[in-house]
Amino acid sequence: MGAAVLHEHVREGVPGPRLLDQVRERIRYRHYSLRTERAYVHWVRGFVRFHGLRHPREMGAAEVEAFLQWLASDRSVAPSTHNQALSALLFLYREVLGVQLPWLNEIGRPKVRERVPVVLSQSEVQRLLAVCGGIEGEVLHMLYGTGMRLMEALRLRVKDIDFERGDITVREGKGGKDRRVMLPQSLRAQLSARLVQTRALWRDDRVSGRGGVHLPDALERKYPRAAMSWGWFWVWPSERMSVDPQTGVVRRHHLFEQRMQRALRRAAQTVGLVKPVTVHTLRHSFATHLLESGHDIRTIQELLGHADVSTTMIYTHVLNRGTHGVRSPLDRLQSM
Repeated sequence: MGAAVLHEHVREGVPGPRLLDQVRERIRYRHYSLRTERAYVHWVRGFVRFHGLRHPREMGAAEVEAFLQWLASDRSVAPSTHNQALSALLFLYREVLGVQLPWLNEIGRPKVRERVPVVLSQSEVQRLLAVCGGIEGEVLHMLYGTGMRLMEALRLRVKDIDFERGDITVREGKGGKDRRVMLPQSLRAQLSARLVQTRALWRDDRVSGRGGVHLPDALERKYPRAAMSWGWFWVWPSERMSVDPQTGVVRRHHLFEQRMQRALRRAAQTVGLVKPVTVHTLRHSFATHLLESGHDIRTIQELLGHADVSTTMIYTHVLNRGTHGVRSPLDRLQSM
């Protein structure tokens, strides 16, 4: 339904922005990421509109299952997307509406398909990174060199880089956990040069009286000057100021993730890679190449920040193929 109808129903007391504001407030109280907030709001809005703007309190298991069935059959969404929509609705009922009903636990989740990750060979990574220049190239080199997720790299602060210890502290990774990864020796000089340029931008912001960077949780209230400090500044800041979507404050953001994705796609086309390459492919390649070089699975688990080693074990399946695994019986016939 259109926005006019939605606002008309809001005036009549039917859920609209008021309900979505409650969802946002609860998500922020639980310290979920902005990406999760946007996803959950999207699915709650879709659920309400799918059922003609009825209030969720008036609906139950049948309506939830009808919406999920529509997503699976008519929209043909992937199991991971289906699970995300279900998680959003469960959050709506349990956390926002305070509904604790047996049917919430009875709704089945689709089984996520197990996929072997796309992994590049070392020569393919070398060719790919060789054509990645500029600030995008720096970030992509860091992703392969450390195994960080894209947003973990983009959110790095100056204080998180320790040149003396030779490591990088990843703050608030997946699951809200901190961890340490190695600082690649080959990136030290490049990273030092980047920080010189970044410091010049930071100084310009201070002289111009621009707003500081975003700080997590309530740190900005606890330490009012920290947002303007050099230590909390982004390693890879955006060239332009932007509006904070949660507070409306104009401040310096880090580089946007879409910029990295576009740069990697261009590089893959340039070198003629036919594999479906994404930024996350560099993380998969990092883990697989460490396994190939003899590092143990537990060490790789810690570097990747996996809560369970079974998640890391997927990379052993990559090694069990081709020249790294079982020899084909056809090859034995050829050698007889």
